[in-house]
Amino acid sequence: MAIRTLRHRTAALSATFLALVLGTVIVMTCGGLLETGIRNNAPAQRLAGADLVVTGDRDLPRGDETAVLPERPALDDSLTAAVRNVPGVERAVPERVFEAAVLGGRSQPGSAPDAQAHGWSSAAVTPYELTEGRAPAGPRDVVLDEATARAYGVRPGDEVRVAAQGSAGAYRLTGVVRTAHAVDRGAVFFTDDRARALSPALADIAVTAAAGTDHGELKDRLGEVVADRTAKAQTPAKVVSGDDRGAVEYPEVLTRKEDLIALAGAFGGMATLVAVFVVSGTVALSVERRRREFALLRTVGATPRQLRRLLLAETLMVALVAGAAGWFAGPPAGERLFEEFTGSGMVSEAVAYEQGWIPAVAAAGALLLTSLLGGFLGGRRGVKVTAVEAMAESTVRTRWATPTRMVAALLFLAGAVALAILTWVLFDGPIAASTAGPTVLCTAIALALLGPGLTKLCTVLISGPVKAVTGASGELAVVTARARAVRMAGVVTPVMLAVAMATANLYLQTTQTDASREAYAQNLRADAVVESASGTLDPALTADVRATEGVAAAGAYVTSTGWIDGIGDEDGVPLQGIDARGAARTTALDPVGGEVADLTGRTIALPAGAADGRSVGDTVEVRFGDGAAADLRIAVLFEGRAGYDTAFVPADLLAGHTDGALPQQILVRAEDGTGAAALTANLEKTLADHPGTAVADRDDLIEANIKDTETQAWVNYLMVGMIVAYTAISVVNNLVLSVSGRRREFGLQRLAGATRRQVLRMLTIEALIVAGIGVALGTAAAATALVPFSHAAADSMLPSGPLSIYAAVVAGAVALALTATLVPGWAALRARPAEAALAEE
Repeated sequence: MAIRTLRHRTAALSATFLALVLGTVIVMTCGGLLETGIRNNAPAQRLAGADLVVTGDRDLPRGDETAVLPERPALDDSLTAAVRNVPGVERAVPERVFEAAVLGGRSQPGSAPDAQAHGWSSAAVTPYELTEGRAPAGPRDVVLDEATARAYGVRPGDEVRVAAQGSAGAYRLTGVVRTAHAVDRGAVFFTDDRARALSPALADIAVTAAAGTDHGELKDRLGEVVADRTAKAQTPAKVVSGDDRGAVEYPEVLTRKEDLIALAGAFGGMATLVAVFVVSGTVALSVERRRREFALLRTVGATPRQLRRLLLAETLMVALVAGAAGWFAGPPAGERLFEEFTGSGMVSEAVAYEQGWIPAVAAAGALLLTSLLGGFLGGRRGVKVTAVEAMAESTVRTRWATPTRMVAALLFLAGAVALAILTWVLFDGPIAASTAGPTVLCTAIALALLGPGLTKLCTVLISGPVKAVTGASGELAVVTARARAVRMAGVVTPVMLAVAMATANLYLQTTQTDASREAYAQNLRADAVVESASGTLDPALTADVRATEGVAAAGAYVTSTGWIDGIGDEDGVPLQGIDARGAARTTALDPVGGEVADLTGRTIALPAGAADGRSVGDTVEVRFGDGAAADLRIAVLFEGRAGYDTAFVPADLLAGHTDGALPQQILVRAEDGTGAAALTANLEKTLADHPGTAVADRDDLIEANIKDTETQAWVNYLMVGMIVAYTAISVVNNLVLSVSGRRREFGLQRLAGATRRQVLRMLTIEALIVAGIGVALGTAAAATALVPFSHAAADSMLPSGPLSIYAAVVAGAVALALTATLVPGWAALRARPAEAALAEE
């Protein structure tokens, strides 16, 4: 019976088919991203020629959680000899890795492409092979990879200027190298002695196994030696192989793994919930159109169970075809989205996209769950009525408030209220976003369950103004809307859901970004910042900057992440290294205890609200980003912003625990009366003797600090856009089904004397009523999350962000409602009135 039904209801079931296909694609896409994040495979590039790599362990146990160190733990130089003495080791190459920039060449001066610098012995690890010239032999010799040399038009014998580790100088290009492996970054090779002088820290040791040696056994032997030699170190070392070597080259592979997993899991679950909403709404509307058919079936003896089985069989048959279509479309969509993630910096480009059978099984399970739940929820009312009730309600349905539905609505509403209160009372800062998303979903589900009643109530409230403005057409539209409130609720719900999801998620991101920007900016008074193409500056440059005309104060600046007991979470606390000599003028620290000038040596400044009862003079243990621990004396307690805890330490102390081991920037404050343009011009004169350095204003520093937040926001925009687009398609589906099923009604209206234009005008007003109610309810749902989140994150009752976002959401909802109503309405009105009046709904 279901098969025969499908043959005659392809138009109605096509909406369910489209909803299931898109739901499958989204779930498979999120599943592919989730699998990629879990596997986190990063094929080795620079270390591809090494069988094993000894490196510092970046895992930092923090209670029940394990954090990832953002900086590279340095190895002891003596470890290289110990590794070489292990049986089965043919070669052990000490790796020194630091950032470098080629500042100009023969034909194309300017900033260099992204490059890493190494000692020449590291070239054999990849391996790189000389294609021109010779290896570097003296302290002023360098070798470039082929891509970098070609980009700057230089050849062996030419002079090149290279900035690295706070200095820039002229070097002679002695050779050009090439590798058969795919390498994302350029390479600069110095002599081993020069590399050691520039970067004393040993990054890792690349090990090549002797011929015939079992790599697994060698790894175990090396692991024992390394564990014994580093047992007493604050940051133990470990031995890695395979794709784990890629994580040594690209540490962001480890630090961003959790972000991808959390994002994919959250949006995959959200997509499944939305799919259940969409499919159940589509099936419910389809059932409403078939109430006459079901009434007749009940009259001739069909039981509710039989009708329920019929609906589920139809939905599952459609799901089978939809699953096949989504199975082919899911992997390309996931890979394309992953490319967007890597392009934005959300995920390291070194990570390989993985999508095996697991996402397909997850999508199949989600598809089955969506089909069964959607079919059951959408058809539960249509199959339970008695035969007499079915015949009486076959034209217009009025009953909807069942006890089960009302209890479920109250439960979801209570959950939304509880989450909103939790966000308002307990959370501060960005962490409040963790409860905002569930709040919107709970509220949207509650409003959807109460949809028919709320739709009728809203229609009653707006009936007077609508009639007064639009006349007879508006009166007819209002009467129709009130009579068909249950059916109209099936169309209002997806509009409400789309508006709620779009408004809440977009303004959550803008509010969080603006709050992060303000929290950082309120501690910054610098008018300009000096930075380097290589990422590090010579500490002596600070004195030259201070002596520049128009400069009132200047100080070195370093950023990293650390862990302090009682402050922050497992992700750590942002650490800012500042120079006490200029901190009073370049930062806006407001001490409530101690003096900023005392922030020297092994000291720290903590926000008073997060000091956990500590006072000035107390000692606190700090775990730096490279894993090293130190006991620091609290020199300053200052007024911080709740939820945006940041600790300040001396710049030279923090720099020693970063990869570059040098200041990253210099903050500059202008003298009173010195304008931004004059300050920049004066600083550029000073920096003329320091190639590779440049001047930027404070806005550039602020934007760089919130870059990760903006990247996260962009990714969320993309993911939310997918779900909102999916919901928008549901809006179109439901409106098309609703309008195209009213041909008989339109025919009777035209036989009674209404013109095609009058009917279209009535439909226009109905569409605006649907859009208006959907926007109002969606805005209310979004407000339950945005108001408490704005209070927690920005200490404001209203979210921040341009009104144009909300205007665009509303305009989109109205445009969708009008288009999806008028196009099928115009098509339905093309039939002759007498024929349309005889048509079945």
